[in-house]
Amino acid sequence: MNSDIMQQNRDEGVTVVISRRVIKGQEQAFERLSSAMTERASHFAGYLAANMFRPADASDPEYRIIFHFATRQDLEAWDRSEERNELLRQIEPLLVTPTKREVTEGIVTWFTLPGQNPVQPPPKYKMTIVSWLALYPTVTLIFFLFGEQLAQVPLLLRTLIVTAVVMVAMSYLLMPRFTRWFAFWLFPKRERDVR
Repeated sequence: MNSDIMQQNRDEGVTVVISRRVIKGQEQAFERLSSAMTERASHFAGYLAANMFRPADASDPEYRIIFHFATRQDLEAWDRSEERNELLRQIEPLLVTPTKREVTEGIVTWFTLPGQNPVQPPPKYKMTIVSWLALYPTVTLIFFLFGEQLAQVPLLLRTLIVTAVVMVAMSYLLMPRFTRWFAFWLFPKRERDVR
């Protein structure tokens, strides 16, 4: 699936990040089984997308696999399935250490950098501050440009319009940029692990 679709889909639903360190020489078998896992997941209700990030270099054999599902219930159905568990039993012997897995929802998925594993999101206070830095000027600009027109619209409809515009702007325009601009603070260098 291409990166534009991945970006759109990760703004929805539930994101699962899986980290697997593969035994040297087992990479081909692992990648074949991982592809089969993605193929099987794609037939389950609520599956949105998946992507695999290969190790950055030979010194670090860690793969990152990211799955996106529409709801936590869809993810749980996949997690309980024999289709998944059958392949897991074949994958685990190929690993140096057991699989690490984390599920994220909501605005945490706003705070990822291209090619970065979002397993460890920034602290909540940092996410709150950066979100506010994007939100405040956006809302101010909307009211500056359209305040008079919006004042004539009933309150519930006005709120509906403004929040819809703001959420689309935050998800698709602002947060990807603000996350990159504030990466130095959100993801201090020692914590960044770009793959």
